[in-house]
Amino acid sequence: MLTLVTSEASPYGRKVRVVMDILGLQSKFKLQPANTLDPDDPIRDINPLGKIPALITEAGTAVFDSRVIIDYLDAQYGDGQLIPRDPAARARILTLAALAEGINDALLLVVYEGRFREPEQKCQVWLDHQYGKIRRGLTAVTEQLDEFEAPNLAAVTLACALGYADWRKQIDWRVEFPVLVPWLDEFAAAVPAFEQTKAP
Repeated sequence: MLTLVTSEASPYGRKVRVVMDILGLQSKFKLQPANTLDPDDPIRDINPLGKIPALITEAGTAVFDSRVIIDYLDAQYGDGQLIPRDPAARARILTLAALAEGINDALLLVVYEGRFREPEQKCQVWLDHQYGKIRRGLTAVTEQLDEFEAPNLAAVTLACALGYADWRKQIDWRVEFPVLVPWLDEFAAAVPAFEQTKAP
């Protein structure tokens, strides 16, 4: 049995959960909740950085960082639909996934700026820097949207980033980037696990 240590609110954990469903692993893993702010939470023993998600393999080995977890799962259980086997195609999908992951990282940093700083400590220059990444990233995504095709990893990563923005409201991407609205609807229809893994 695989154990996925994460929070249901984590977009990175959501990405792994969607991938596990795509790979047909629904009955082969259990979810272990984690609180990264709790110094006594087991996540700090599993991943010394205290970051989620982390995967405990059937052999008891810890694998962490969502990208590494997905690479491991795809190598163990995949057939190339998530990450192509051809080197050039693999590099392309991983690059597009990195673009979507960077958007998600910037969305998270916007949330953290509000969560972990007192109002007088907030830095607008830093926030503007993150919003620049988000908007440039989403613009680039719209220019190559046909390559974000479910169920490849780039599409899964983008969907989870957009879902996170829907939940946390960092940016009204539906107004600014309307072409992504039908794309996300189509993704959700093609990948049922996306709706099933929504944050509480």
